[in-house]
Amino acid sequence: MSAAAVQCPYLVLENFIGGKFVPCRSHIDSYDPSTGEVYCKVPDSGKEEVEAAVAAAKEAFPGWSARSPEQRAQILNKLADLIDANLEELAQAESRDQGKTVTFARTVDIPRSAYNFRFFASSALHHTTDCSQMDHMGCLNYTIRCPVGVAGLISPWNLPLYLLTWKVAPAIAAGNTVVAKPSEMTSVTAWMMCKLMQQAGVPPGVVNIVFGTGPKAGDALVGHPEIPLVSFTGSTATAQYITERSAPYCKKLSLELGGKNPAIIFADANLDQCIETTVRSSFSNQGEICLCTSRIYVERSIYSEFLDKFVAAAKKWKTGVPSDPGNNNGALISKEHLQKVRSFVALAKSEGGIIHCGEGVDQLDLPERNASGYFMPATVISGVSDSSRVMQEEIFGPVTCVSPFDTEDEAISKGNGVRYGLAATVWSQDVGKVHRVAKRLQTGLVWTNCWLVRDLNLPFGGMKNSGVGREGGKDSYHFFTEVKSVTIKH
Repeated sequence: MSAAAVQCPYLVLENFIGGKFVPCRSHIDSYDPSTGEVYCKVPDSGKEEVEAAVAAAKEAFPGWSARSPEQRAQILNKLADLIDANLEELAQAESRDQGKTVTFARTVDIPRSAYNFRFFASSALHHTTDCSQMDHMGCLNYTIRCPVGVAGLISPWNLPLYLLTWKVAPAIAAGNTVVAKPSEMTSVTAWMMCKLMQQAGVPPGVVNIVFGTGPKAGDALVGHPEIPLVSFTGSTATAQYITERSAPYCKKLSLELGGKNPAIIFADANLDQCIETTVRSSFSNQGEICLCTSRIYVERSIYSEFLDKFVAAAKKWKTGVPSDPGNNNGALISKEHLQKVRSFVALAKSEGGIIHCGEGVDQLDLPERNASGYFMPATVISGVSDSSRVMQEEIFGPVTCVSPFDTEDEAISKGNGVRYGLAATVWSQDVGKVHRVAKRLQTGLVWTNCWLVRDLNLPFGGMKNSGVGREGGKDSYHFFTEVKSVTIKH
């Protein structure tokens, strides 16, 4: 799986349409974030390629949807086994393509990708439908759920295979066929998975992957009249465009968008556990997770102690070459993204914020080969106004801001004081308090005294500008099926 069938110094990817690899006439450069060098050529697909993929998916739909859930589950489980068998190769590829550490890819991205298939293979076997009796009218009512058709799936660059499989698995488990577009910046593991799908016995046309940019391939996908539903994970701005583009066709939409997630830390928190977890929740995967903590509100009586200990812990969070198992973070996704994240730190400084560690304070010791990579150390900022863009906008990098609060009401007001509402963490040993605060926070997920503990049966998604709809066991099944009410008079 390590080389394309083209004699070229670069890895050259091909689209996967109708069970076959199809070369593309033009390509996009893809960079290794740890070196800043081009290493891969990604298809620059457009309307023609999307049209071919939709045609293949439509052709495959009758046969695939007619299979039993058990028959489909067997193939999903086989694909999960193949991902596990190729874990190391996939982890190395994900690290090189995205910039994350090999350790993170090996322990998080790839195992979760395999688990997504296993989970939905099992989940699809256990759904029930509704039934009601109307004896006085001699009628019985029941519901059935049917796959929708061709699902359009668009996944992001931060957790490439993890979030692609999070969409593909429930879509095909429910009997749909798929046209998927991964991010053009991180396409390699999706391409590798296509080879595994062939080995797993996924029928031709059931999963089609078209590589390319949002404005070309993505636009053709979301605007295609024969794709009745679109699942997208990415930025709020892109989701607004997708909503407008889909509106004439009344498509079903699932939109998982950005976050500006608060941590609310009360004085009775277990501080050691809280600091260890909040460093992880702020900086994991270079801060490039929609669920990362970017605003930390600390009760004033422990604010100074927390800030000192948190900064000391952040300084120990090592950033460097992704292949080094001693590093916690690798490189950011692109030069442009690095510049954007740095600009927020510069803005905070210009507004009187204090940069305690990280960008502009701590120097990274990188090998010469990685000197042009897109690295940035874990950065902690205090003294920034809640109205600042630094506190209001999603930065999506290894940057977090710390601020004090005095009362529970104030903490909730601050936590809710942004346009996003994806996730929050609450730290307290008062059971009543964590229940009260969790209920009042305007977020789709609230973790108390932990972070990123996930039961995939439960709904995942955000409020406000963080998204539309939910994903997870029952929610994904409902999204990828249409419900029909049937009445039988007897």
